[in-house]
Amino acid sequence: MTHDPTRAAPPFPGGQFPGGPDREVKIRFGVDSDGPGIIALIWACWSAYPNITMDVDGELPQLRALGSYYADKGGTLWIAEADVKIVGLIAVWPMDDVTWEICQVYVDPALHGSGLGHALLDQAERLAIAADAERLVLWSDTRFDRAHRFYEKRSYVRQGPVRVLGDISNSLEFGYAKPVNGLVLLDIAAANAAETRLADILVACVEAGAGVSFLPPLPREKATAFWHRMASDVGAGTRVLLAVWRDGVMVGTGMLDLAMAENQPHRAEVQKVLVHPLARRSGVGREVMQALERSALAAGRTLLTLDTRAGDAGEALYRGQGWQEAGRIPGYALDAAGVPHDTVFFWKGLGL
Repeated sequence: MTHDPTRAAPPFPGGQFPGGPDREVKIRFGVDSDGPGIIALIWACWSAYPNITMDVDGELPQLRALGSYYADKGGTLWIAEADVKIVGLIAVWPMDDVTWEICQVYVDPALHGSGLGHALLDQAERLAIAADAERLVLWSDTRFDRAHRFYEKRSYVRQGPVRVLGDISNSLEFGYAKPVNGLVLLDIAAANAAETRLADILVACVEAGAGVSFLPPLPREKATAFWHRMASDVGAGTRVLLAVWRDGVMVGTGMLDLAMAENQPHRAEVQKVLVHPLARRSGVGREVMQALERSALAAGRTLLTLDTRAGDAGEALYRGQGWQEAGRIPGYALDAAGVPHDTVFFWKGLGL
């Protein structure tokens, strides 16, 4: 499988980096002669973590000719360079017609927080998406906690079992993945990994005035703690949580609360249907609602209920999806200015 990397690698704008003056960082295509600089960069990153050994010739000979290695796989390697020093690295290759793997993501520790990692990942994701990738995957050593936070910020979620490499460092790796466009039901590992991005969505929706139990300004710590509790429910089997991506970014979510009273085993409650303000009117809300209805039927639930603030965008969405109004309570909840708003209660029967 081959492709033509027609996109020129853009320069990364110079910035004030820790420990040094302004300097220009340029991203270019990698070549085999970059081997020594690549090895030095990777070791600079690995050596910050315990119990890691690098045996290039015994386990990683491809590092001496990494440009050819990825070219032979139909992929592309990029190098970030500053003052003739390799300070960043990333590669991407097509595993099959729809899945592309992101590999070798490294940034000089002196440039952590500079934005270079985002620039490199942007470059790799753009190429994969332009080549009609439908899914992006990557692997990360279980010790690399900083990298995990970075990937989770970029809408990747944990998937599958831990991978055992069987190398001299006894490396274990987490799998991460995301659809370019699509919806995923999150298990507990994916739900935990999604907390950062789900918190972004919740904070943005509350700031935009959504009536979803919180008032602005919503602290990120509070939003993250909320999603952490929801992930626990997913692990306990009492909650369904899903997320939607557009162009590789997580932009929407919704939940089913399955923990009903013992005389209501046929019911579930729809909660926290959220679409990031920048992604509204793109069909995300409808996609979430339809997926929640399918999930409810799969869980044996035939009656769904929900409530929403009267006049919110959600009210029109629910009516458009065939939900029936059961009634409303005047002044049920207050907005940020202390103004009371009515809440409308809806229901929908499934499979009847």
